[in-house]
Amino acid sequence: MSSAAANLVAPGWDSHVHVFDAQAAVAGGHYRPAHRPLADIEQLARVHGVGHLVLVQPSVYGTDNAVLLDALRAGRGRHRGVVVLPPSVDDAALAAMHALGVRGVRFNLVSPVGDSLRAAEGPNALDSFRALAPRLRALGWHVQWYASPDDLPVIAALHAASPVPAVLDHLAGMHAKVAAGHPAWQALEQLAGQGAWVKLSGWYRLGAQAPYDSLYGVIRKVAALFGQRMVWGSDWPHTAFAPDAMPAYASTWEPVSRALTAPQKQCAREQAPAALYA
Repeated sequence: MSSAAANLVAPGWDSHVHVFDAQAAVAGGHYRPAHRPLADIEQLARVHGVGHLVLVQPSVYGTDNAVLLDALRAGRGRHRGVVVLPPSVDDAALAAMHALGVRGVRFNLVSPVGDSLRAAEGPNALDSFRALAPRLRALGWHVQWYASPDDLPVIAALHAASPVPAVLDHLAGMHAKVAAGHPAWQALEQLAGQGAWVKLSGWYRLGAQAPYDSLYGVIRKVAALFGQRMVWGSDWPHTAFAPDAMPAYASTWEPVSRALTAPQKQCAREQAPAALYA
């Protein structure tokens, strides 16, 4: 993309969206997504000053990243991606994904078709992390975790032993009912000290309802730990909702707008994602 064309792209980043192709195969026993192509979210985001998207592999596609990679090709360098990979992925495949804009690998500990930190309960995220982490660090990638607060102590220990950067989905799962003395807070402080990042996203996945004011205090507490290592994401197309009842795009920014200072907001929307997904 030429420098002249790049100047026409809106500066904002939406650091957590999904794209879906209704014709693509999905994991059995899980939801069947509506057709949500890249062009739809590009058009919607552009209206809100967002020209860069981070496409995150949804759990329904497992390790088949074809829909996401096709969307990155269509984006012609404007966007970035976070994929789901088996430990057996070869170096050539990693290099090809990097060239398209992939910058991270996701472990989903929440989805019924995702990963587990307990080997007897499904795909073993511990072994996969240990196998992939050195290769990801060499590429400058990160590991993105969709996890519950109870998982954070294990995640902190993993990253202490293998210092590939961590990115924590959806406010690290820290809903308003997590007690001040919960071990998750200590683990979160440890992760922040290790250089981890957190996504300001997925408010409705934290037991909150719009306008999500019950989370404002948690957002500020998390912000005090992570400083400039916070990025905002809409979580479009909001798979927790029926296709005809999706939240308004702007409503996913509202908690950030209400809870954080003006410099924090601009950083989470522009400078921080530009640095994380460089």
